[in-house]
Amino acid sequence: MEVTTIGLDLGKDVFQVHGVTADGTVAFNRSIRRRQLLKFFEALPRCLVGIEACGSAHHWASELTAIGHDVRLMPATYVKPYVKRGKTDAVDAEAICEAVTRPTMRFVAVKSKEQQALLTIHRVRQLVVRQKTQMLNVIRGLLRE
Repeated sequence: MEVTTIGLDLGKDVFQVHGVTADGTVAFNRSIRRRQLLKFFEALPRCLVGIEACGSAHHWASELTAIGHDVRLMPATYVKPYVKRGKTDAVDAEAICEAVTRPTMRFVAVKSKEQQALLTIHRVRQLVVRQKTQMLNVIRGLLRE
């Protein structure tokens, strides 16, 4: 029973993985701790891995790609229609696994570390400019009083 597709729901410390075989049979749906995730994927044959594009998704996509897996990131809003019942990590991982196999699914490009660093600089600069503007507006308002 060889796993061909995996849906990975990211969390802070515990991740949920849902794997299916070529014929759609569920091979596993289990939770894995952060420190065990790479060992788990190293033991698996190369397969398609779907992840929602969220915080740390680009990091894990890079790590899993380095191992040899085909990783695809998807916007969370595109995965939501595939959730069949109440929102749990196991159900989300199953929905991700289902969504990644759809031919019309739109994917997010995995960002390199250089791209992420540049985006970080832009976001921090944007925050500083916004806070500076807020402070100047407060000072102007107080001086008018």
